[in-house]
Amino acid sequence: MDYLIICITALLASGLTFFSGFGLGTLLMPVFAIFFPLPTAIASTAMVHLFNNLFKLILVGRLANKKIVLRFGVPAMVSAFLGAQALSRLSEFKPLITCQWMNQGFQVMPVKLVVAVLMIAFALVEIMPHFEKFSFDKKFLPVGGILSGFFGGLSGHQGALRGAFLMKCGLEKESFIATGVVIACIVDVSRISVYAVHFAPSGSNYNVYLLAAATVSAFTGAFIGKKLLKKATMRNIQIIVSAMLFGIAIGLGAGLI
Repeated sequence: MDYLIICITALLASGLTFFSGFGLGTLLMPVFAIFFPLPTAIASTAMVHLFNNLFKLILVGRLANKKIVLRFGVPAMVSAFLGAQALSRLSEFKPLITCQWMNQGFQVMPVKLVVAVLMIAFALVEIMPHFEKFSFDKKFLPVGGILSGFFGGLSGHQGALRGAFLMKCGLEKESFIATGVVIACIVDVSRISVYAVHFAPSGSNYNVYLLAAATVSAFTGAFIGKKLLKKATMRNIQIIVSAMLFGIAIGLGAGLI
């Protein structure tokens, strides 16, 4: 069942990224969190996210704007490392609340509560019309890199902030996508270097096969999503993503997941 749910989520979420420019990690991480501890779920999602971005890098990487990659990507690389370190520290804290309900024990962990709050915040940003065309001036690119990278390392949510900062750079559509892909790869490599030490999934074949299956599903979604989801509106995708984020965030924050 876990294979089926995770692979279907990876396939559908990867298809959505053609419209939003992000969404794979946003949707896949909470699903991994249903079956694994949260830090391991974030690490597993980061691996699938990286492989999918490397696949895109082969296709469009040459079109990336090198100056913007340096101004945004270098600060993002450093702050992603720090965000991942912060996640490792939070994961060591003891439960804030422990309770019993219907003979089932529940624990509210600090790391889950922090990630839940971040997920709700990003969901609000996605769904509120006020933020639909919100973007930042080009002079704030290094600041954007710091913020996007840190939250990417802490919770895996980097795409929304990255897109908001890159929108003002005057890039052509192809260059915008390619630049975002290169930066995402930089952040993924930086945070995975920390995850590999603190949150590496079990070395069993089970986890290796599951990650491989999720990665192949993401590749498949990238192929068919472009053809099958062309008529979907960005607004509908934002609402779907936000609704799922709210639901999973409540589950994490309440100790249900």
